[in-house]
Amino acid sequence: MPSNVNRGPRQIWLAFIWSMKGLRAGWRTEASFRLEVILFVILFPIGLWLGHGAIEKALLAGSLLPVLAAEMLNSAIEAVVDKLWPEHNEVAGRAKDMGSAAVFLLLANVLVIWGVIVLSHAF
Repeated sequence: MPSNVNRGPRQIWLAFIWSMKGLRAGWRTEASFRLEVILFVILFPIGLWLGHGAIEKALLAGSLLPVLAAEMLNSAIEAVVDKLWPEHNEVAGRAKDMGSAAVFLLLANVLVIWGVIVLSHAF
């Protein structure tokens, strides 16, 4: 790493600001992200309440965050692909589909975790 790269508090603050801009842009432009944030706000405290012990709480609540992260990455991929290839392009379409599949897999992961834990409590 070059020695002239400043990694102090100012860079940390700037990274935080850029992250907040990204979250704001995701909220403003992506309906899927808004829906997933609303589900997160509802399910996160429920997961903390339903979980018996720290591990269950962490799994129930923590399984929700990767969905939001993947949605942001998927939106970023879609934005770049749409900018670079406004016309139909098979490879660009595949990239967008794969980003969507990543979100889908993480949503399936949430369902598996929640299903296993909630059903184990019910039976």
